[in-house]
Amino acid sequence: MTASGAGNADQTDQAGQAPIAPAAPAGRDKAAELMAAVRAVESGERPAAEFFAEPKPAPRPRRTAPAPRPGAAPGGPRTAPGGGPVAVPEGVAALLAEGGAPGALGARVVETLGEGAEEVLRSDPWELLAVPGVLPEQADGFARALLGSGCGPGDERRARALTVWLLERAALAGHTVLGPEALAEGLARYGVPDPDAAVGEAVDAGAVLAFEDAAEDAGAGGAGAAGRAVPEADGEDADADGEGGERPVRLLLGLDRHALAEESLAEGLARLGSTFTPPDEKDAVRWEEAAGRAPGPSAAELVRAAARSGLVAHTGGEAARAEPAALVAAARSLGLRAYAAAHSEDGRRRLAELLDAGSGDGGEGGDGGPDPAAVTVDGLLAGREGPGRDEEGAYALDLLAVLDAPQLDAERAAMLVEALPDGARLVLSGDPRVLGAAGPGQVLADLLAARVCPQVVSRTPDPGPVGELVSGIGIGELNRVEAPGREVVIVPVRDAGEAVHRTVQLVADSVPRALGVPAERTQVITPGHGGAAGTRVLNAALKERLNPGPGRFGGFDPGDRVAHSPAPGHTALGTVVSGDEEGLRLDCSGRAVTVPRERVAQTVRHGWALTAHQAVGTRWPAAVVVLPGDAAPVLDRSWVYTAFGRGERHLSVVHGVDQALPRAVAEVPAPERTTRLRTLLRAQAVAAPGPDAAG
Repeated sequence: MTASGAGNADQTDQAGQAPIAPAAPAGRDKAAELMAAVRAVESGERPAAEFFAEPKPAPRPRRTAPAPRPGAAPGGPRTAPGGGPVAVPEGVAALLAEGGAPGALGARVVETLGEGAEEVLRSDPWELLAVPGVLPEQADGFARALLGSGCGPGDERRARALTVWLLERAALAGHTVLGPEALAEGLARYGVPDPDAAVGEAVDAGAVLAFEDAAEDAGAGGAGAAGRAVPEADGEDADADGEGGERPVRLLLGLDRHALAEESLAEGLARLGSTFTPPDEKDAVRWEEAAGRAPGPSAAELVRAAARSGLVAHTGGEAARAEPAALVAAARSLGLRAYAAAHSEDGRRRLAELLDAGSGDGGEGGDGGPDPAAVTVDGLLAGREGPGRDEEGAYALDLLAVLDAPQLDAERAAMLVEALPDGARLVLSGDPRVLGAAGPGQVLADLLAARVCPQVVSRTPDPGPVGELVSGIGIGELNRVEAPGREVVIVPVRDAGEAVHRTVQLVADSVPRALGVPAERTQVITPGHGGAAGTRVLNAALKERLNPGPGRFGGFDPGDRVAHSPAPGHTALGTVVSGDEEGLRLDCSGRAVTVPRERVAQTVRHGWALTAHQAVGTRWPAAVVVLPGDAAPVLDRSWVYTAFGRGERHLSVVHGVDQALPRAVAEVPAPERTTRLRTLLRAQAVAAPGPDAAG
């Protein structure tokens, strides 16, 4: 899941924030000067203007069909021209052997560092840390084997590689940036002698970018944000924190890939607002008529908001998904090219059913397949679904509603928005209480916090006992609900062994017999892959009961339920069809997928039991949530909310965490992510206020 190494120091500012431009003393003094600047600004001793360059206006980038970044494409890692695995040059293999690294690492080294991997590692052995799966102690051992006595914990190359690695690790937790103190603390844990100077040197070398973040709320978008009051450039921002129109400043450090993604996204969202043309009087009447036909007041409100704005945020639970579907149906009835994108194949299916109900035309394409207005985000980005692109590389559409917007990380969101044509309408819709994106960023949360566009909050409640229970969890209350049809069942257990036994019993016997939901339509959800009742143990027990076999295709048999994750945040659920010398053949919601043999172990798991992160965006008729005793430390409100909400008709909770469950719901919100997007969006709104800005 770790992305490849640091990029170059592209200093282009695309959205109103300038990377740090410190004074330029020579050598190691420059790093010390940078860290002194950080402390002086954050403590309020000196004004930020003494240290930071003014933002430079950036030309709007030319729109092209965006290419997925290496390692993050739905198709997985690069392959050789013939379609096989990447060839490992003899020099790379020999160098790995010389450094004591396993030969199996060779393909990943070449995938990450390219054809010049041998030269890169010869000059800087710690570049091995950029390879996914390599840990600092392993990179240190490799460097010691190659450098001998010339290797030490204070080596600038080591400190630089560790700084980048720490930011990559932070990205796995959703952060696009970190504060310099957090990075220095991380470096200290790995024995870097002067971590403050190491952070400055990483910035000086271009491995890391640094930013002045003048957020109006110092704690927004991340914990521990320190700031000082800096006078506003003008007096228009009257609601800024501090007296006399002042706002706090904090220093943030990040990798160029994440920084530029958020800047590109902010610029793209601002472009949609600035190029949008409100409907004329005749069209306004037609939109109002469409709103009058909408199924419910919240859907009508969303139609009206989209009629007059190029960017709209919409929030609500599962039942509220019908509202953006109604908007797309209304827009299509007005002759617009409107589409809606979901996170998962199941979400796409449910979306197509809603569009069918809203349009009354059968909801199908010309070939009898799913409504072409319903797509997945990955399918749209890959070009296999949706309207296609025009001659300028923009999607041939007028309106796009993205459901499950909390699952959009900054990079995918930037790719999506950059491909929208000028004047198009974009609606970002979703439930902000579910688990966030697998990648760095919190797009919908930052858009809501920035308040730069109309926001529609659904008033449509989720139905039934499961909906009532989940709605209470969303506000921090674990309520006892009436479930006359056994819609919600609590199964207490004493230990992990009993949890596994009762889970198999529920899936194979109790739920099918009592509720008529077959085992293949019941999903087990547990907090992690490891542990005595994690996905590995549960899947082994469920396979033995539901589809026993020798695992002749790399541990899998035909009929096994699987989760295929070719890249972080891209999990497709399916069934094993067969296997041969080419790889494992899967049926993923009707789409044939062949996983190469060398990728099976890394990207395919059994799928009777999933984590909540894998299950988000998908629902089943019945869900069994397993909470063994060792799960207590990892539970928080968003995890419980997401896991409990995966069952449409029935939820069983295998409960072994005692009071940790109500405590997690009441007292443990989701961890905050440190990002820059909301600040960038506010800067764009101040620079070019338009009709979309919200007060």
